[in-house]
Amino acid sequence: MTVSTAGPVTALPSSGGPDAPARPIPAARGALRSRGSLLLLEAVVAFAAALVLPVLARGFKLNPLDRIAQVSGLAAIQLRFALVGLLFIAAVALAMRLRRGRHFDLAARLAAAALAGLASGFVAAGAVVALHGTPWPMFGLNGDSGRIVEWAHAVANGRPSGSPVYPPAPLHTLGYYAEWFRGGNTAYAFKDLQILGAAAFGPLVYLCWRMLLSPVRALAFGVAPAFSLIDAYKPYSQTVLVLLVPVLVAMVVSLRRSGTDGWRPLLLKGAGFGLLLGLLFLTYSGWFLWSAAGVLFAALLYFPWRTGRLKGAAFLGATLAAFLVVAGRYLMVMLTEGQTTKDYNFRFDNFTDPAYYLMWRTDMPGKVGDWPPPGEYGGVGLFALVTFVCLGAAIWLGIRRPMVVTIAAMFISAWVMRMYIASHMYETQTVQLYTRTNNQLLYCGLLLCALVAHLVSQRMAAARRTDDADGTPRTGFPGREGAVIGALCALLLLLGTVSSSMADRYMPAKDGTYRILPWVSHTITEQDGSCPKFAPGGTCSKDGDQSWLSFIR
Repeated sequence: MTVSTAGPVTALPSSGGPDAPARPIPAARGALRSRGSLLLLEAVVAFAAALVLPVLARGFKLNPLDRIAQVSGLAAIQLRFALVGLLFIAAVALAMRLRRGRHFDLAARLAAAALAGLASGFVAAGAVVALHGTPWPMFGLNGDSGRIVEWAHAVANGRPSGSPVYPPAPLHTLGYYAEWFRGGNTAYAFKDLQILGAAAFGPLVYLCWRMLLSPVRALAFGVAPAFSLIDAYKPYSQTVLVLLVPVLVAMVVSLRRSGTDGWRPLLLKGAGFGLLLGLLFLTYSGWFLWSAAGVLFAALLYFPWRTGRLKGAAFLGATLAAFLVVAGRYLMVMLTEGQTTKDYNFRFDNFTDPAYYLMWRTDMPGKVGDWPPPGEYGGVGLFALVTFVCLGAAIWLGIRRPMVVTIAAMFISAWVMRMYIASHMYETQTVQLYTRTNNQLLYCGLLLCALVAHLVSQRMAAARRTDDADGTPRTGFPGREGAVIGALCALLLLLGTVSSSMADRYMPAKDGTYRILPWVSHTITEQDGSCPKFAPGGTCSKDGDQSWLSFIR
């Protein structure tokens, strides 16, 4: 079997990531440039694919407040998603047959990137349908949406925002975007960024996991679990979480190898990680707090104590220095004013079992029956059992692999922080956003389940290679080309189904769930005094429909 020098093999039986067996590193700079060019091509394909469905959805002619229209819109998006995705998979199958499969790796690489972009583009297209006919963002100027719009407007005009501890990157991004493209109207601009932010989710997650895994594995074991968290209302907070995990894992992997690296690449990599972590911290800082203990444990465990302590310290020093250059000022604000900022807002999840994290009903649960849902084993459901079994199996199979250990440590760190904050809730009468650890626990748990499949497939591939080397008959498993095409087909259907579900939860409805957010957007008077096109009964008001307040406990 030949392996392209352009990058890791895309097949499932081979990881191509940092946990794979050592293999020769190309000496020629041309090979490195070629690999960089291919990664850039993947990025272009992923981001372009993410925009296809939202652009097509703008041409849909429907009333987004009608349920039949919503179902038709979701089906129309799904049809286009499937057709475009199948075109890329057909290209992979064709590449397998032409010119002895010379371009198979390239086709599979681009197909994986395209599916990542198409999947988040599906959710963004759903937001386009949900907000069709209104210029307002989800929830208009109510709740978090209203505060973000107000604070971004202040920042864009050189004034301080209403909260010094709120992450500055979203406010500055919204403020500048509004100045450049919306004449300074941060409210209307926020609608654009809700859609664009959801669309960028898939490509960004995919590219971060490409630091660790080959293309199809990055899509299957990194991107697919992330789609349980994609959010079109405030897309940046969940995006930071799903990017932070692979970035921190890649940093620990680089730290482990730093003892044998050259000084220049070592310092450049350290500075690069610091820059990236600084940008993520400026965008949303909560995940850093809940992950800190776990990452510290992994860093101490994989620090090059024997092979190069000085180089390991230099790598961490470069990372810290770059981080402080980017986010040092905001970090000082968080360490000072953040300590005095208290969250007294008790939400729906603050009244439920703190050990239940597998599903978050958001702050606006609507009609809820028995919650958490009753499970078969001591009140715990099958999904929880599978997650915990996979946690143990992943540690068993990958105890020496920094990817597995770091993710498991982040899971445990978030769990401990969750219980620590919740245990003081009665004493302090504050919640401090501890329920947001749901998302980190769920994502890390899903990743550990995916990593079990990753590690098992690696062992199967290793056994296959061993048989070939010994000259004994091969196992009954087909070649890697079939594995790649089969995985892409399965992921197309999985991501299409998940994306449809996540898009559907934002379809306008007056039910007290997240669907009330776009519903309110259709009931707010536009700035020219007119009502949105599909305002119920043609009536609207300054603040929009406020009946959602009756659903809050």
